[in-house]
Amino acid sequence: MSVINHPRTATESSVEIPLQPASFDIWQRKYQLKSASGEAIDRSIDDTFVRVARALADIETTPEKREDWFNRFLWALRHGAVPAGRIISNAGALEHKPATSTINCTVSGKIHDSMDDILQKVHEAGMTLKSGAGIGYEFSTLRPNNAYVSGSGAVTSGPLSFMDIYDKVCFTISSAGGRRGAQMATFDVGHPDVMDFIRAKREHGRLRQFNLSLLITSEFMEAVKNDAHWQLAFPLTEDEVEASKIDLKDDNQVIWRDWPIKSGYIADEAGRIACKVYKTIPARRLWDVIMTSTYEYAEPGFILIDEYNEMNNNWFCEEIRSTNPCGEQGLPEYGACLLGSINLTRLVKNPFTDEASFDWETYREIVRVFTRMLDNVVGIHGLPLEQQAEEIESKRRHGMGYLGLGSALTMLGIRYGSKESLELTEKITRELALTGWECALELAKEKGPAPILEQEFEVTAEMLRRRPEMRADGWKKGDRIKGKVLHARYSRYMQKIAEVNPELIRELALVGARFTHHSSIAPTGTIALSIGNNASNGIEPSFAHHYSRNVIREGKKSKEKVDVWSFELLAYRERVNSKAMPFSDKDDEKLPDYFIGSDDITPKQHVDIQAAAQKWIDSSISKTANIPTDFPYDDFKDIYLYAYEKKLKGCTTFRFNPEVFQGVLVKDKDLENTIYRFSLEDGTVIEVKGNEEIEYDGEIHTAANLYDALKEGYYGKF
Repeated sequence: MSVINHPRTATESSVEIPLQPASFDIWQRKYQLKSASGEAIDRSIDDTFVRVARALADIETTPEKREDWFNRFLWALRHGAVPAGRIISNAGALEHKPATSTINCTVSGKIHDSMDDILQKVHEAGMTLKSGAGIGYEFSTLRPNNAYVSGSGAVTSGPLSFMDIYDKVCFTISSAGGRRGAQMATFDVGHPDVMDFIRAKREHGRLRQFNLSLLITSEFMEAVKNDAHWQLAFPLTEDEVEASKIDLKDDNQVIWRDWPIKSGYIADEAGRIACKVYKTIPARRLWDVIMTSTYEYAEPGFILIDEYNEMNNNWFCEEIRSTNPCGEQGLPEYGACLLGSINLTRLVKNPFTDEASFDWETYREIVRVFTRMLDNVVGIHGLPLEQQAEEIESKRRHGMGYLGLGSALTMLGIRYGSKESLELTEKITRELALTGWECALELAKEKGPAPILEQEFEVTAEMLRRRPEMRADGWKKGDRIKGKVLHARYSRYMQKIAEVNPELIRELALVGARFTHHSSIAPTGTIALSIGNNASNGIEPSFAHHYSRNVIREGKKSKEKVDVWSFELLAYRERVNSKAMPFSDKDDEKLPDYFIGSDDITPKQHVDIQAAAQKWIDSSISKTANIPTDFPYDDFKDIYLYAYEKKLKGCTTFRFNPEVFQGVLVKDKDLENTIYRFSLEDGTVIEVKGNEEIEYDGEIHTAANLYDALKEGYYGKF
């Protein structure tokens, strides 16, 4: 029988916080390496750190470097560097799990509007999901429902019908593999089937392996602001123009738009594609449909795709049209999501005191070491498709971010959303960026830049249109220019780095960077709960200081409700007051007023925090603004307009709505105030509070989780 050492975490060397049971349980089930017979190989979280550090240090080229970097990687892991879940789970585990990847997520190749390509991408998705990685796709490249298909003489069933196929493949593979599959479906706001996409998940059990997000263009947002009309359109082929006698000069029939796929369609000199107008509607009518859906159903998500592409470091060689399942990484075709986060709670000195401070020196050193560590992951990515391997090896992009921001702010005595919190958030993110790009230069000098940056690109009319400063610098159409110059000098993001450190950018343009992207803030759900002892997720505040998580337990027929406590509450009890309790009215149990949860933060404050970080994040941020159930709808709509004005790349909200679904994080008071009705075979109807337990089918379930499992069709399938 294996003996497991229960690890402990520390706010500083003299104070240790034991892992709560839920945190240890998640590590044991998701990240602890076990043999085929189930025997523990990692006997503690520190053993996991040793395994990961050794696997990543072994990428180095000499025995001396391997030993040196093993020790430095292990130091970083013990002081708050937390690689993404697939790295923690699979790095150094090749002997036991040879078919798995260290990459959390990818994006599919473009799905062309043909049966062959649709089914080819299904196959590729299956291979990707089998490796343990999630995947994102754009489905608006498929023609709308009831559109004529010239090759078959019939009409198409539309993108949503094909999404059902991908959904079933994902569910089958994730059920067999014991880990829930994750998928993102993106969809252009100008596609004729956009209304169907918005409403797709209202059908019980449909597309439940997908997160859904709309690609929102600046053109659409301006149409909403100006109360203009909006045309829903899809590209035309030459055959369609001829068969339907379409006049390409008729603005009522045809609109010219940028489109991700050019081949097979009619393009003008600027590269825009002729699209048939299927319907013209008021932009605000579509806006209201989107807003109502996000208010009631928390989907679709909201990707401001023009801002994404404008700020993309690789603006000259790729177009972003989809993201990973949680939205923090917009990726090109076959792009991969290589992530890591720094646990900010480990860097708070003297928490909950007047002397509380952030350890900037240690933070910068962790960023330096962690940057090399994540870059080394490229050497053991384990991606199953050749196109995925080529993409990650060519650009070497990764996304370093942080977790525990909300918890750290509380430990520093700062209210999340305050002016002071915005300033600190921006500084933390800026230091991560500046230190990371300094490392990009150092690593490029030592190991060579990302191969894409040494390639030459032809200057095009589109480049000069998008970057007029290139023309001012003397570049002409047809000239040849290195990728490292386009990346360092003409990326909008790198131009912001140049404002702070112009010499760094000058050298990057000469030498090139080791990687094209460095930063991203992930949701960090399970790694924050397990390795972080329930530090707040990513950039978020703590959801609450005592609440429940609904977790999938292998062999259990519905999700299991698990009680958890916030890290900052555990730390406060350890250091200040062992009796402290959330919501207590007793003087000897009260918490300071800076102990706040997501319900205490306004939607505008959520957006402001995200904007403060986004300025220095070169990819994107996964953030959810939790909205009270009774929050007014008219005020809710303003959140998304505010996000557009603040130049965010995306915006997601969640409002507890028990009639629709159960969230992952739930508060007992919400469940207690929700009544669920079950109809029995004899016609009897019973009513039960959401937090009450029910015995059903030989198991004990909470009423809310049983109701959700039966309604959504996943009961007994995990």
